[in-house]
Amino acid sequence: MKRNALKYAFPYTLPICAGFLFLGMSYGFFASSKGFSFIYPLFMSMFIFAGSMEFVTISLLLASFNPVYSFLLALMVNARHLFYGISMLDTYKDYKGIKKFYLIYGMCDETFSVNCSITPPPEIDREWFMIWVTLLNQIYWVFGATMGAVLGSVIHFDTTGIEFVMTALFFVMFLDQWDTASRHLPALIGVICSLACLLLFGKSNFMIPAMVLIILSFFLCRDKLDDSKKIVKRSHESEENVQ
Repeated sequence: MKRNALKYAFPYTLPICAGFLFLGMSYGFFASSKGFSFIYPLFMSMFIFAGSMEFVTISLLLASFNPVYSFLLALMVNARHLFYGISMLDTYKDYKGIKKFYLIYGMCDETFSVNCSITPPPEIDREWFMIWVTLLNQIYWVFGATMGAVLGSVIHFDTTGIEFVMTALFFVMFLDQWDTASRHLPALIGVICSLACLLLFGKSNFMIPAMVLIILSFFLCRDKLDDSKKIVKRSHESEENVQ
């Protein structure tokens, strides 16, 4: 049962493998260029397992200690996972034990996309299929990050501009969300609030005011921001069609 689920899950993770190895190695090189041992990206990729936040964490570790800022930044960067979790409530409700907790812990964008869109045939255990997808994706990311850090400590070259990988990652994520979302109001709110706070507070102090303003704007526009309901509805419709 487990082996069959692995064989079925593996091909669906190959495109993710290519992307994760490239981004993971970029992250490893970035960490190495900032003076971190490969141990840091190894354990951060294992226990944080949030690519965009891992890039940010490198900068946070080099800056002055500010736990409130770090907490709010992590919350905003990964807030989209709230909607992933909501849409998977019915799927995970019958799962038990450590497997359920690992599925929750390991749910990144790509894993959510595969587990939500692929329905295995009856002879394949769906729970094990999702576990293998989650585990394989994390292995790709951990391996890429660790290899990048190891190679970065051995192969010395000019890493000027490598930190732009993080900017590119966020920009691609924004474009992907813009392309797939039925409404662009949340994205516009984020852009407008961020630009306004950047002009008012400067690039060193705009992040927290922008977060507060974005959250306040979302609260005031909550009646129009019903994406979570749509996600849940699509998930229910998909399961009903399968049944």
